[in-house]
This record gives sequence, C-alpha cells and structure tokens, in this order.
Amino acid sequence: MTGRDEAAELAAALDAPQWRPPRVTPLDRRLAVDRESVERGLASLVLTVVELLRQLMERQALRRVELGDLTDEQIERIGTTLMALEEQMTGLCEHFGLAPEDLNLDLGPLGPLLPPPAPG
Repeated sequence: MTGRDEAAELAAALDAPQWRPPRVTPLDRRLAVDRESVERGLASLVLTVVELLRQLMERQALRRVELGDLTDEQIERIGTTLMALEEQMTGLCEHFGLAPEDLNLDLGPLGPLLPPPAPG
C-alpha cells in the first residue's frame, strides 16, 4: 500500500458514520419509564390530591360541628363517611406500596403540602 492509498483509506474511515452510544441526558436518568414506577407515580399523585381533599373536608366538618349548625344525624353521617374514606386511602396506599409520607409533596420554601398527622 502506498502512502496515497493509506491517506485515502484513512480519509474514507474518518468520513464514514461511526457508531456512537446513545447520548444520555440528565432527564433520561431521572425518568423511570417502566410500567410499575409509572403506575406507582400516578397513584401517588392521585392519592395525594384525594388526601388533600379529605383533610380539607375533615377540617370543614369539624368547623361546622363546632359552630353547631349540623344535626346529630349529619354529624354521624359525616364521621362515618370520613372514616370510610380514610380506610380506603389506607388500603390504596398499601396496594401501591405507599406510606403516608409518600403523599406529602415538598413545596420548597412553602413547606410540605399536607400538615403533619395529628397525634393519635
């Protein structure tokens, strides 16, 4: 092989497309795209919203009880409904492998989305 042939071969090799590993971005590393993690993440988001609404309803019910504008029957029905909803939330969290603290979003300088659980 002459120097000219080698130079041509080297130039052709340099011009040829070469295999390169796919570029991995930081976003690719953070996103877990397997079915189980997507399902768990969606369940966590939905249950967080439901828990927030449950806690707001509970506080509103307590305010109304304290104001005395509910009948005994209404108080009983609200209490039963809130307890049933809490039981369902517990069951759903267990089903998806979530702890109550998994439902609390950190809002940065604003603090956590949900208040800490009341001492029981």
